[in-house]
Amino acid sequence: MFVKQYWAIDDYVPENKLHIQRLVPTGLIDLMFYIGTRPTSLDNNRSISENSIVSGQLKDYYDILVAEELSIFSIAFQPYGVKLFFDIPANEYFDQNVPLRFLIKDVVSELESKLYMAASFEDRIGVVEGFLLKQLKKNYKEFEMKRMAHSVSLIDKACGLISIDKLSAESCLSRKQFERSFSTYIGSSPKQFLRTVRFQNSLFVKQQNREMPLTQLAYACGYYDQSHMINDYKLLSGITPTQYFAECEPFSDYFIK
Repeated sequence: MFVKQYWAIDDYVPENKLHIQRLVPTGLIDLMFYIGTRPTSLDNNRSISENSIVSGQLKDYYDILVAEELSIFSIAFQPYGVKLFFDIPANEYFDQNVPLRFLIKDVVSELESKLYMAASFEDRIGVVEGFLLKQLKKNYKEFEMKRMAHSVSLIDKACGLISIDKLSAESCLSRKQFERSFSTYIGSSPKQFLRTVRFQNSLFVKQQNREMPLTQLAYACGYYDQSHMINDYKLLSGITPTQYFAECEPFSDYFIK
């Protein structure tokens, strides 16, 4: 209900080789554990300074440099989920990688040790679920979470094509109140989140329809025209849709089931 998925990467870059990976906004906040060598962020404002970090909603893209062994175990929260486990506003993570020890000081070393010693992906899930359940008991506030979960449901059904005024009315809040509560739970402004969801939906639609022309994709995903989609892709990924689909497999972290 509060966690969307667990995922892991175990890979190795050959000796004397480097790999640059571009990260784009997904609409999700992740709690990430680097079990092997940490990658290096090429953006100093989004550094990966410790082995356990909360990676917040992104404003745009950035690159990481991977060398040697890369081993990651990560928890991707539902968009409204992270606030229930760590009792600070989710917008405090916006466009940042925040060390987990800044949020909880007393259990991080033990948690990292258990994850390092775990024999399998399933064992690591068991370790973090025990940790998350303890955190949930401390921070669960049902009413406001349900309000934000309903807003996210409306956004998902509309694939990001819904007005902020409509969302605030559905929440029985003024626009200003809604924007404040949304930012606290989701970790970005509604406007930023809607742009990210629309971008992720375009990846998902292209994933399902590999031969769809870009003009048709733009209209299918609610962009005014192809130029509008190009501008959003440049903002969120740094490259045009043509370049993106030539270099990357279309895949949506947000809309994956």
